[in-house]
Amino acid sequence: MTDAAVFHDIPENNPQASDTPIRFSFSGTGSEYFRIWIVNLLFSILTLGIYSAWAKVRRTRYFYGSSSVAGTSFEYHGNPIAILKGRIMAVVLIVIYNIALEMSNLVGLLMVLAVMAATPWLIWKSLQFKLYNTSYRGIRFGFRGALKQIYWVYLALPILTALSLFILGPFTHQRIKKFQHQESRFGTSHFSFSATVGSFYKAYLLVFVIWLAGIIAISVTLGGTLFAIITADAMDREGAAAAGAAGVFLFFGALYIWMFLLFPIFATLIQNLIWNNTQLEKHRFLSDMKWTRMAFITVTNIIGIICTLGLFLPFAQIRAMKYRIECMSLLPDGSLENFIAASQQQVSATGEGVADLLDFDLSL
Repeated sequence: MTDAAVFHDIPENNPQASDTPIRFSFSGTGSEYFRIWIVNLLFSILTLGIYSAWAKVRRTRYFYGSSSVAGTSFEYHGNPIAILKGRIMAVVLIVIYNIALEMSNLVGLLMVLAVMAATPWLIWKSLQFKLYNTSYRGIRFGFRGALKQIYWVYLALPILTALSLFILGPFTHQRIKKFQHQESRFGTSHFSFSATVGSFYKAYLLVFVIWLAGIIAISVTLGGTLFAIITADAMDREGAAAAGAAGVFLFFGALYIWMFLLFPIFATLIQNLIWNNTQLEKHRFLSDMKWTRMAFITVTNIIGIICTLGLFLPFAQIRAMKYRIECMSLLPDGSLENFIAASQQQVSATGEGVADLLDFDLSL
């Protein structure tokens, strides 16, 4: 199919200077999204999950419509019927797998291998579906990517990473992100990705050093106290036992909290690393997330969700999304209107539905 080029007029207020970053903004609110979330949840339960495809479209359109740059928001064009078909196929595959597993271990193993072989193709279709159904100023995004590349990045490399005891983890992570970004396009303009494998290893190593320093600090601070309590004089056995139990709880609780706080540190480092090395032709992206702020949002969100028995979840999602998006900037090189919209054949939504059902994170 021949690509059709569509040119757009350049508005007078369009930024031209390449030294003026344009902040992304997010206008969504917790109260607005709560109404969408509660209706989606109720209808999905009442329809035994069938409405979940429509719920996904409503949710995605709200988040896209609330995200904007240079005064224009993004749009989502996903078809809920297409997504529902993909999810039905996913359910069928899972049922077949369970039946095969009941028949014999060999048949179950063959089914697992078949699913593994199909997964890269499903991911490929999912990426195509998501990007094709996303637009900005009337111009659609798109995704190229050869099938052999998909199998290398999403099947061969993960297997090699597991065999290497995850030593190849940063390498695989870099290759996945490089593939996702370099094969994505906006109209006929392609993204590029310049982050090196070494930079990913440095990020992982930094997180490991921070984790190790925290473990040592907690062990020295609380471990010594715990040891002193346990080996205390036997004159007050009951008091020492109670204090020892409290000390053990405090020690492992501190370790758990520290492990939990590593997530926002890692998420901050990775987002900044990825987007500070991504360009759309000569237009650069910038990210200046702070891990302290991200950690505060994460911890308070968890507390809010626990205290409200889950009802704070939509507010938590909005808080996290708002911060991540508003830490992003676009450093334009000339007009933002000089992109060419290219038509693209509608891709199958099968991969999208399966990916969602199996909870794959394919966000770019």
